[in-house]
Amino acid sequence: MTADFSSVRNHNELAVHEAVMRHAQTYPGIGQNTELLADVACVALNRLPPRYIRHAVDFAFYLTERERAESDAQVQEAVDFAFGFVQARTAMRARG
Repeated sequence: MTADFSSVRNHNELAVHEAVMRHAQTYPGIGQNTELLADVACVALNRLPPRYIRHAVDFAFYLTERERAESDAQVQEAVDFAFGFVQARTAMRARG
């Protein structure tokens, strides 16, 4: 038997990608650099617990409103941290 897991994904990936793109313009030197934006997404995702789903409705159905708000806040906090982290590392590399 062969199972198809192609529909399984981490819900936080889309949430992080959207948050990164929403805030990209507020970080000069990072916001126009696709490589650095990908680094920001990776740093943010590594700070969040994985939330695996098959369909977006799964995430909406199984969480309470409070849990959804907490998840959104966690994503925003992780993305804010990630932008600061990547910005600091980029500045250190430029000096070095």
